[in-house]
Amino acid sequence: MSFLEISKYKKLFIFVLIFSNSIIADDKKLLILGDSISAGFGIKQSQNWTTLLKSSFSKEGKSLEIINSSISGDTTSGGLSRINRDLNTYKPDFVLVELGGNDALRGYPISRIKQNLLKIISIISNNQSIPIIMQIKIPPNYGKKYIEAFENIYSEVASETDAKLISFMLENVALREDLMQPDGIHPNEKAQPFITEQIKKKSVI
Repeated sequence: MSFLEISKYKKLFIFVLIFSNSIIADDKKLLILGDSISAGFGIKQSQNWTTLLKSSFSKEGKSLEIINSSISGDTTSGGLSRINRDLNTYKPDFVLVELGGNDALRGYPISRIKQNLLKIISIISNNQSIPIIMQIKIPPNYGKKYIEAFENIYSEVASETDAKLISFMLENVALREDLMQPDGIHPNEKAQPFITEQIKKKSVI
């Protein structure tokens, strides 16, 4: 075999190696640790933003495995109790934490909510996964002081940890009756594409 032939095969080998690595690097896992908003309460799973997000990435030729570990009614305490199990089971590259709304609706202490979120983020980081925390907002009837303290939790947690903070998924949805279910709390199927695009634009995935 001549030097030119050896060089040609060497270049081919390097190209295949690089191409193979790019495919592996693109195959990511996203774990969603959330409540009913992410669990898809009141709608079909095929309509949920988590399903639409995976489909959106797929259309762009990107592989993203989504593990939706969201439970309706869940709190930060519930998320903290199962995050280790989920990390060990699924070994995700990213973890999106969408919790705290149910804590606030039940009037739980601000300090407890924040400490739970800090612990969740710490566990995620210590397991070599990238934490993403979503800002959560609550209705105005909970009092200005409590609402302000609650909503400040998320920027505080992000600044005190390595978590990426993204905006509330219902930012441009919650005040539109056509995008909300009759209970005024959960988004309907029409809202899911809006939520999908917002998550996609704001995340680091």
